Amino acid sequence: MVLVLNGVIQDETVCPKNSATLYMQHPHYRTTATQLTQMPVRIITTSPQIGLLYVHQREMGAVPSHDKQINLIGSDDATTCIIAVVKHTGSGAISLAHLDGCGIDEAVSKMISKVHDLSMGYCEGRIELQLVGGYKDPNGHGEELFYKIMQAFQNNPNEVDLTLCCVGELNTIVRDSTNWPIIYGIGINTTGEIFPAKFEDKGPEINLRQARNFTGGKTVLDIYDSHSGMIKIDPFNYDPLRGVDLWLAQPDEIILQHLSTSPQVEPPHFVSQTRATLKYIQDNPFPAITVFRENRPLYFKRNETTGAWEPLRY
Repeated sequence: MVLVLNGVIQDETVCPKNSATLYMQHPHYRTTATQLTQMPVRIITTSPQIGLLYVHQREMGAVPSHDKQINLIGSDDATTCIIAVVKHTGSGAISLAHLDGCGIDEAVSKMISKVHDLSMGYCEGRIELQLVGGYKDPNGHGEELFYKIMQAFQNNPNEVDLTLCCVGELNTIVRDSTNWPIIYGIGINTTGEIFPAKFEDKGPEINLRQARNFTGGKTVLDIYDSHSGMIKIDPFNYDPLRGVDLWLAQPDEIILQHLSTSPQVEPPHFVSQTRATLKYIQDNPFPAITVFRENRPLYFKRNETTGAWEPLRY
């Protein structure tokens, strides 16, 4: 094992089974997590001054510190999910993923590989890991995911230094006898500054990107090409979703209770966004035909005047 906790390389047979064990054995993480939760939440909007790469659930993106299009990468709407950040201290390259339990081993390997590739020529520096999300939910989804992520980094051959872990009890506040997440999202500048964030701009093709999660897409999609400065959505297909008409006819409470892992604490837009995604699936039962014509990826280039991502024939 080459996971480094609080500056100490861990024995390959030892991996904290839950966040409480980590905090008990390494109190330093309690301190840094508390510092993060006490920061004000920044509201991120579409702006030409903000070169934002927003990462959806079951996606990842990687950027160098000198990227011409991106100076901020982030994700939100994480309740039982965990947002993972891998960065190289020498080059400043950053990779961020919004993980929900699918494709973790492959995603971890790809995140580290991308950061190494973006750090070519930098002899000095180490790989750091930061984890945020996964509040203390009643069914233990967050803790289960935390352990899977820790195991994936433990099994990776690269040495990775865990520098921040804000999950479980330290990302939880009690309101009216119910556990709630303190932080739903984070942003990280290409300078390495990390902070709680809420994003009003979630990038292009939101419904298409979220449709993967409803229709069985189990991999973590790498969405950004730093060489071209473009968002790239590779072609994918899915079988028509059985019962989509029935789901769309259900009241909001049914959708919330049955299509969320944390129905009591979802953000206000959860049901409306879920309906929009289901409607997209209904209208596009065969995306290989209606969306990814000629099996071509979708490309998006950032408009430097408005800051918005616009489709590009490439």
